[in-house]
Amino acid sequence: MQEQAPNTVLVGRFEDLIARGLRGLIDDDLSLTLVATDIAQERLPVVLAVHRPSVAILNFGSLQSPFEVRELSVQHASTHLVLLANHPSNAECAQLLAFGASACLAKATQARDILNAIHLASRGMQVIPRETGGPAAAGSELLTLRESEVLAQLQRRRSNAQIAADLHIGVETVRTHARNIYRKLGVASRQDLLGPRVEPRPAIDRDSHARRRLRPLPLTRVS
Repeated sequence: MQEQAPNTVLVGRFEDLIARGLRGLIDDDLSLTLVATDIAQERLPVVLAVHRPSVAILNFGSLQSPFEVRELSVQHASTHLVLLANHPSNAECAQLLAFGASACLAKATQARDILNAIHLASRGMQVIPRETGGPAAAGSELLTLRESEVLAQLQRRRSNAQIAADLHIGVETVRTHARNIYRKLGVASRQDLLGPRVEPRPAIDRDSHARRRLRPLPLTRVS
């Protein structure tokens, strides 16, 4: 009987203690092979393209936006993503699963459960966190494909009209999708979702400022 090739695993950049634990966990399992470790988030697309691992274990804290998970899952469809976070909420896990992650687990999860998630992910299965109450409860919190597309547009701060034009749907449909997104992610409004806009400070023309400071004072005649 032909032996099955080990599943290859990539590990992103984690705190030292977590990284050591993950490496030891994978090294101890003969059915897993570690192909890359301590990969910074900005290097992930290149390293994933080179190694094409079965599973990539990523640090949720290193993501600039959860939408990065969707981009990675689309660009590297053969790699299944397992996300580890400090204290992931139900909404955060639901969003990551909707964006294509195979699992979203707390870093404090027991080693055997993380190992089980890796094996399930390698077979293309999603792991629903226990806190969500099982697949049925989690399903109600997952963003649909269309909702994830609308969320991506919202995160780019586009108006409802712009989103409707880009996705070829009605403005009222955009509003409906937005309300569903806010509810599923546990926010009350677009402002809560995006946070305050930071306006750039106007540039200072240092030369003109210096010229104003060095402008000569008017002379007065002393009698």
